[in-house]
Amino acid sequence: MAPIAAYSEEVIERLPAHLKQFIAPQNYEEYTPINQAVWRYVMRKNISYLKDVAHQSYIGGLKKTGVLVESIPNIYGMNRILKDIGWAAVAVDGFIPPNAFMEFQANKVLVIASDIRQLEHIEYTPAPDIIHEASGHAPIIANPDYAEFLRRLGEIGAKAILSKYDIDLYEAVRKLSILKEAPGVKQKDIDAAELEVNVLQNQHEEYSEMAQIRNMQWWSVEYGLIGEMNNPKIYGAGLLSSIGESEWCMRDDVEKIPYSVDVAQVGFDITKPQPQLFVTPNFAYLMEVLEELANTLSVRKGGYKGLQRLIDSKAIGTIELSTGLQVSGVFTQMIMNDDREVIYFKTDGPTALAYRDKELIGHGIKAHKDGYSSPLGMLKSVNLPIENMTPVDLKAYNLYDGQRLAFEFESGITVEGLNITGIRNVKGKIMLIQLKDCTVRYGKEVLFKPEFGVFDMAIGNNIVSAFAGAADSSSFPNLYAVSKTKTIKTKKKPKNIALEQLYQSVRSYRTTKRFSSSDLEKVFETLVKNHKNDWLLQIELLELTEDSSLILKIKKHLAEIIQNKPELSRLIESGIRLI
Repeated sequence: MAPIAAYSEEVIERLPAHLKQFIAPQNYEEYTPINQAVWRYVMRKNISYLKDVAHQSYIGGLKKTGVLVESIPNIYGMNRILKDIGWAAVAVDGFIPPNAFMEFQANKVLVIASDIRQLEHIEYTPAPDIIHEASGHAPIIANPDYAEFLRRLGEIGAKAILSKYDIDLYEAVRKLSILKEAPGVKQKDIDAAELEVNVLQNQHEEYSEMAQIRNMQWWSVEYGLIGEMNNPKIYGAGLLSSIGESEWCMRDDVEKIPYSVDVAQVGFDITKPQPQLFVTPNFAYLMEVLEELANTLSVRKGGYKGLQRLIDSKAIGTIELSTGLQVSGVFTQMIMNDDREVIYFKTDGPTALAYRDKELIGHGIKAHKDGYSSPLGMLKSVNLPIENMTPVDLKAYNLYDGQRLAFEFESGITVEGLNITGIRNVKGKIMLIQLKDCTVRYGKEVLFKPEFGVFDMAIGNNIVSAFAGAADSSSFPNLYAVSKTKTIKTKKKPKNIALEQLYQSVRSYRTTKRFSSSDLEKVFETLVKNHKNDWLLQIELLELTEDSSLILKIKKHLAEIIQNKPELSRLIESGIRLI
């Protein structure tokens, strides 16, 4: 269990137990002076550029969420400020499972990958990092309309059903992001991981419900534009936190398309700049489109399609019946009639029953440790669904406690056994009948035998909802699995330590304002001698010095770096313009 003591009780209390396993310490002391310089450069450049092209909420939102230019934000400090707008933040280790990510969001908790990109990837990284999360996501949350959209997206997304493909893609992307940001990793290993992601992304699988939510999140929360089609503003965190893409995205050759529910069917490649972006007229419209998508998902549609998606996912999911009874577990089988109505379902392994998202007493995973099954539908030659029967009706059809029952469903499924008792919902409708010495048959197939124990027959005419996860999350202590791919920590080389010390010296000079021209000169000479290709610290020296001789030396050396490494020209020239 990651240490969570550093977070306020209010932050932790709002989270279900199965999410707490993803919370990690920020370990602020591990940020190096180079990390701090990377943060500062990106933030200075972003604010300089974004003040004119970002949504008006951005600049003000930085202050409101405790994100400052000079230092990487302390998440625990951010929480004191985020509290005022009803949100919180926790640190996590890179990408976390999609449903878990969405559930944090639904609880108004921003997950922040506390690592920071390397200097080599200062413009863009596919890995989640604190620049992306804190400077990209956090400021826009200060806008109430956007914050509510984000919460609602999380709420719906947490119940979106994944496919096996989604899990494979998540693990592949997590692996790639870790390798790309780990110092000293061989290029062949990165290439292999990138190939794995590309192969998966090119499979052109039918988009699962989670994939549709993921696409919608990408084209809004990550890469969204807002306002007028001919002059949109940036609000997506992926653009706000990428000094390369925030400039690139405004080019005329990047197609701008009106935002609609169609974005759910538009995929993306995280390793490449996006060829098009979508423009919403305002944040309220995002909510309208989200609800349009939600109306197509199994959580609202139920039926055989919803149950089939759960079976295909091979993960814990839930169906809700017309009586309100909820069954949570790994679904493995269903039987349908000619009208494609589910007449029987089955789970394997630990299963829990619930009502209104609360586990029924005596019906947790210990009671149903080996699985659960039940027929559904109408009784043969009876026009009244069991769930709508009054006590008089139940007695008329011999469906009351202490009576031996023998009846047949319209589907042909037969049930014989001794009625022990029943459980009713808040409206007084029967939603569960318990039978012992029970046999359930479908044709020649025996679905349940007396030796299996008590048969808890679910009452419901149809499946009204199907969704990922458990109705009562406390029923399953390990609802989400933590990835086995761990962040790579490498031992620092002496040369890196020496460079960090130079960065720290300059950072101290800026903070204390106690330095001489000769102090800066010495840093520059050491830098050129031992780390001649490091450009960022030279930008920081230029910012501090007023010595014309030193300025000329630095600019001359930066010009040499550009000549040898033209790909750095834009970064260096941008840094000089910021001074």
